[in-house]
Amino acid sequence: MSQEQPSRPKEPVKYGDVFEVSGELADKPIAPEDAKMMQSEETRVFGHTQKGGPAAVMQSAATTNIRGGFVHPGDKTDLVAERGATVEQTVPASTVTTEFVGGQVVVGQHVEPMRIVAEARTDEAALQSTITIGEALEATVKTAGNKPVDQSDAAAIQAAEMRASGTNVIAPAGVGASAQSAADHNATIDRDERKIKLSDVLTGAAGKLSADRAVTREDAEGVVSAEMRNNPKLCTHPGGVAASLTVAARLNERVDI
Repeated sequence: MSQEQPSRPKEPVKYGDVFEVSGELADKPIAPEDAKMMQSEETRVFGHTQKGGPAAVMQSAATTNIRGGFVHPGDKTDLVAERGATVEQTVPASTVTTEFVGGQVVVGQHVEPMRIVAEARTDEAALQSTITIGEALEATVKTAGNKPVDQSDAAAIQAAEMRASGTNVIAPAGVGASAQSAADHNATIDRDERKIKLSDVLTGAAGKLSADRAVTREDAEGVVSAEMRNNPKLCTHPGGVAASLTVAARLNERVDI
């Protein structure tokens, strides 16, 4: 009696299957050289590859694709070969590390606090060591600034603004109103390059809020809910508004204020 062989996958693992990406890259199978490029970049920045990070996900997918015969060792995706895989760090209120493939396609985000908090400090110093809602909105410019503003972004920004002010009112000239205007405008435009981007709305966001305060878990959950409810896929955007608030809240929980 012959032993039954494991069935081979019918389709390759594509970028769109494991990352929330769109466009040309979404339908491309993840190739082994793509994964090696991301592993090299993560090692350059972090000193090692991140457990469960984009490089690890890409390596697992590439291995599956090799086993299924969809790609071969040494294969690379044309778009990634042309534009590369990169890991970039910026330092606003915290260090924001963003991982890209194929130019500007975000596949991962990491945020680490840069402010050092002494064991003995005043309440004012403790407050300064946290990330505010305005700062979290500004961090989104670094991680998803090129994303055209849509209704899910506008809803998330409005939720963040109302939580910062402690009211249920959207200021007529505030960042939330600007985001809604941008989303309405973009809905009438076909080409992404002509649409208003998150960077246009969120640059200097902290200064546009009528009030600001440290991000809490409840704030992040409210913003996540608003973004998901207004997304047809019922998900949040990687590196977007909800993601930035979530990371900020998680970091703030480490600070005893």
